Amino acid sequence: MPEWLILILVTAGVCALVVAVTLLNQRRVPEDDDPSETPDVIEYMTMMIGVVYAIVLGLAIAGVWEARGTAQDGVRTEAQALHEVSERAAGYPAPVRDRIRADARAYADHLVSKEWQVMIDKGELTDRGATLLAELRRDVTDYTPRTEREWHIYQPLVDQVAAVDAARQARAQNAGPTMPRVVWLGLVVGAALVVGLLFTLQIRRTPRELVMSAMFCALMVFLLFLVWDFDAPFGRSVGDSADPFSDLFPS
Repeated sequence: MPEWLILILVTAGVCALVVAVTLLNQRRVPEDDDPSETPDVIEYMTMMIGVVYAIVLGLAIAGVWEARGTAQDGVRTEAQALHEVSERAAGYPAPVRDRIRADARAYADHLVSKEWQVMIDKGELTDRGATLLAELRRDVTDYTPRTEREWHIYQPLVDQVAAVDAARQARAQNAGPTMPRVVWLGLVVGAALVVGLLFTLQIRRTPRELVMSAMFCALMVFLLFLVWDFDAPFGRSVGDSADPFSDLFPS
């Protein structure tokens, strides 16, 4: 299911629930009830809870955003290093050059077509990807340069393969969700508490108050959805973050 459809359905469901609960609750309110009788201490508690929750939510969004940026930088580093291996191999004899380029393309194709989806679904990398990278490293390091020009190419190629391996290891460490479960529990419970405070302040059934309440709930859902979406450092689908490989190694 597309992410935008999930957001729309959840937002509509929460807003409809809040409006329905408000209307049902107002049926039990006596005609002579005065909303101005709400104790001042409740208003102060509402403001304090709202401020604290806003700070926590802002830190959560900043944390997952930073983690996604770091992960995306690592993907670009890995793709660029792999591309450099393929390009620098041009100075080798044709059989060696073609073999190295075939290894690099096979690794990139496997990442885009197989490993990326496994990484998103399970938070881990595939053994096949590690095998393909090992084959690339072996083909690069086993060749003995024969000319001075080939010797100048050899060490940069080895360094670029090492950069690919380092970026791959970093990708493996960042494959899982960023937010701890206890933080998620706090965010969800805090959102429910903040929304529940709307009823403490005695919402009336006037169109203005109902619309404002629904908009407030929609904002809370959107912010939590934002955290959930960014909590996947490499996105929720292959196209979100595998573009550097697709761009440098087009099918």
